[in-house]
Parts: sequence; structure tokens; C-alpha cells
Amino acid sequence: MKLAQTLSAAALGLSLAVSSANAATTIRVQSVLSDTADEVFMLKEFAKDVSDLTGGSLTIEVLPAGAVVGPRDIMDAVDAGLVEAGFAWTHYWGGKHVAANLFGAPVAGAGVGMDNIAFLSWFQYGGGKELYDRLWGEMGVNVKGFMLQPVGPEALGWFPKPIESMDDFRKMRFRAPPGMVGAAYADIGVPAVAMGGGDILPALEKGTIDAAEWCCPKPDSVFGFQKVLKHYYLQGLHQVVVNADMYLNLDVYNKLTDVEKKALEVAANASLSKAMSYRIYENGKALKDLTDNHGVILEDTPADYFTEYMAAAKKALQAAADENEFFAEVWQSQKDFADIAVPFWAGAQASNASLGKAHADTLK
Repeated sequence: MKLAQTLSAAALGLSLAVSSANAATTIRVQSVLSDTADEVFMLKEFAKDVSDLTGGSLTIEVLPAGAVVGPRDIMDAVDAGLVEAGFAWTHYWGGKHVAANLFGAPVAGAGVGMDNIAFLSWFQYGGGKELYDRLWGEMGVNVKGFMLQPVGPEALGWFPKPIESMDDFRKMRFRAPPGMVGAAYADIGVPAVAMGGGDILPALEKGTIDAAEWCCPKPDSVFGFQKVLKHYYLQGLHQVVVNADMYLNLDVYNKLTDVEKKALEVAANASLSKAMSYRIYENGKALKDLTDNHGVILEDTPADYFTEYMAAAKKALQAAADENEFFAEVWQSQKDFADIAVPFWAGAQASNASLGKAHADTLK
């Protein structure tokens, strides 16, 4: 009888162990965006990859903006464990630590000409990932970050009429991103106004602002800027590199199995490539629709914009480096990387960019 009881207890223990091993973990990720955004579409692609790689033991549920907390409260909510994870652009948290700007949106390609592909090279092989993993401790939040989506390069923006020089630009109230990027505009005399994406079109319609930037042809067209403004400038420096990330509560991350942690890492690396590939084609289709069907005119950015904005960006970067040791360390890493990689990458891409521009001109 005792043997039977012992075997029964052992069998129950084994059953519970198997049940526990097979129990699925669900991570809720609240986005700063609605379910219709391209970023959310790609976030769900990432979630599917994680589920497939773990055989369903780890699933990710994507929640829209406002589901648990307001968009600006997501990092605090993840830190406190109110929601397991959040999804946003890391420069949103520049107020918590200025170095967040160098990972989310390094102004003017960190002042050294890094595009989004060169940035990923720095991030994955130039020491950037190790610095990124330190950011959250420097920020003082209980978070594990995963960089998922290169969004840029972003367009300079939408204007009611052509701008021939920076003097024309300075006459317009311009919606610009918050933080260091917008501050550089203010520094060169552009009346920069920060506001959320959903507020831009109403502000343009009311005349509260004259011109605006948000992102790229696809998301810009979804917001409907083409209904009000027709002059579109693709070439800008403010957000050549922009990255959207997932922030996972560190306690939740630490409870995952090694396989589940590896699945998050592998899926995140895949997402960096997939998101970039997806956006090139989607933005291309959207740009064609804007110019073919909505009367949008592509314009070339005035040459003095680049010299003035770059000077302001470098000034802002240096000021931040002088004030914050970790920012200085990250920026120095980016500059050291650029000294090696940018001469090759910029030189190799110059001819291809010229050839591509020539092809684009034949389609006008």
C-alpha cells in the first residue's frame, strides 16, 4: 500500500512538473500606436516568430495605445510591472536619460553620417548592443530592451509651398519631434512645435501650424497630410535613423527559460531585417500613390538646410556629452565606429544613390 502511495505521489509530482514545464507564458505588450500602424503589424510578426520558435510556450499579446496606461506612461508601467512589456521609440524616454536619444533617434546620424544600415552594424557588431543593455540601468528602470524595428530614414516633411532656403523654412510653424531633434530645429530659428501624430492634421487644417513632419510616405499618407499640403520633401537629417523597441519587465524576463530568452533574441534580430525590408516597399508604394493620385509634388531640400541643421545637431550632441558621462561614452563609440565604417559605406553607396536618383528622375 505504501509502495502504491509512493508511486502515485511520484506520478502526480511528475505530472505537475510536466504541466509546469509545458505551461505557456503570455507577455502583454502595450504599444504607443493604434492597431492599424505598420509598426504594430511588424510587432505582431515578431510575436508570431517568438511563438513559433518556442513551440507556443511563450506568446506575446499586442495591446493598442491606451489599453492599460497612456502612451507616455508605458515605461513607468513596465518598470512597475503593471504591464509586462511596452513598445515605443526609445528617444521617447530621453527625459529619463539623455542617452536614450542616441539609440532611438541619433540626431543627424549621430552627427557622423550613419544611416539606418550603418547604425545596425554598430549596434550588432560595433559595441552598440552592450551599451544598449546598460542603458536601462543608467535610466534606473527594471527593464530588458529589445531593438526591433528600424523606421527611418524619415522625410523632412510637408509644406504648403516650396521652400527655396532656410529663410523660407524659418517663416513656418513646423511640427517637429520632441527632444534633441526638435531642439536642433529651434536652434536654427525654425518655430518647432511638438505634438502627437493624431493632432497634426487637425492643427494643419486649423492653421495652428504651417508645415509638419511625422515619418515616411506610408504612415504620413495614413494620417492624411496630403489632404492639406502638397509639397513633400524626402531628404532630411533630423531622423535618418529611428528605431522602435520592446521594453520587457526584467523580472518577467528573468523567469523565462533559456530557450525562450534565446527565441526573443533571435526573433528580434530577424525583426530588424524584416522591418527594414517591409518599409522600403511599403513606403515606395505609398509614395507612388501620393504622387500619381493625390497631386503630391516631390521637392529637393535646400542645400543650406543640411549645413545649418548639422551644425546645430553637433552642438546639441557635444553639449549633452559634456553634461553626461554615459551619453559621452555611447556617442564616442558611435564616432569611433563611424571613423572606420562610414568612409567605406558612404563611398560605396554614393554611386548607387546617384544611379537610383537618375532612375527616379526618369519616372517623374
